[in-house]
This record gives sequence, C-alpha cells and structure tokens, in this order.
Amino acid sequence: MEIKHQRFARKALTPAETAELERVDALALQLQAHLNSRATEIDLVHIHRAQSSAVQSIVSSLLREHLGFREEVVLTPSDGFVTHARPDFVYSLGPGRGIIAEVERGGTTTNNHDLKDLWKTHIAPDAQHLFLVVPNANWNETGAAREHPYARVLVRLGSFFGDPRREVDVVSVHVFGYGRTA
Repeated sequence: MEIKHQRFARKALTPAETAELERVDALALQLQAHLNSRATEIDLVHIHRAQSSAVQSIVSSLLREHLGFREEVVLTPSDGFVTHARPDFVYSLGPGRGIIAEVERGGTTTNNHDLKDLWKTHIAPDAQHLFLVVPNANWNETGAAREHPYARVLVRLGSFFGDPRREVDVVSVHVFGYGRTA
C-alpha cells in the first residue's frame, strides 16, 4: 500500500516562512519515500491488538537515521503554560524553529491525539510544523476496518487552514497515512 500524504499550510506566509516551508516540504517528501520503501513491513506490524511501538520503531529508524530527527526531546516551555511536552520526534530548522513529528495508531481520532498534536505544535515556541503519521484504517477482531483515521484527520486538521479566522500559528501540517485501507 502506498503511503498517502497531504499537506496543509497557512495562507499568508512571510518570505522567510515560504523558504522554510520549501525545506520542510523536501523533508516531508523524503519521509514519504522512506515510508513507502518500508510499507510492506509497516503493514505486517499494523494489525489488531499490535503494540503502537511496532509502527513507531519503523518510523523512528527513518526519522532518526535518514532525516536527523531527535527522539523524545522535551520542548522549551511556553510562557503561561505548564507543560512538559515531549513529542515522539523533533527536528530543528534553526534557532526557535522546528518540526514536531508524531506517530499515532489506535487513539488517533478516538482519543483526539491528532488535535492534541496540533495543539502541542501550536503552543511550542520552537516548533512551527507538524508531521503526523497515522493509520489509513484501524482493524477489529474480524479483520474489518473499524475506523479510517487518515481521512478523518484530513478533515479535522484541514479545518485549521485556508481561512485566516480559523488558522492557528502552525505554519504547516503534513499528514502521512500508512497501512492498508481495506
């Protein structure tokens, strides 16, 4: 199964943000290519009742070894927020600029992990971009798809982009869908 990928970006960008977004887009395409190269392996571990860490360990090797992300880094605290946010992965684009990458599985939409990840990026003073790796479908005991997180995440997170009134201060979100759909 080919890895799906959709990008959302704020409508009004500064020239510096536009240049930064080109760099982030290039990293996203590299991640998509690496995920595609391991799609069969991901499909084998993305099964009912599998540990979330099974998919994350495959994605981890790609993000850390091929793209230079760091794992489980505590973000700089935001003024006014008591948080010790520790995303799955972080990539520094420069001083005070970066990407958060999160790998989700069962609770992507049922536990609102997608929205929590967007919020984490929104309040992080040193992250402006989000790479969110989510399942195309999650399975029940009979092997049937019980939900389709990738499609729901696109609608949910996409609603924060395109209209300046709804936009948050996240420059871009890249959503990657893994696993079979049926």
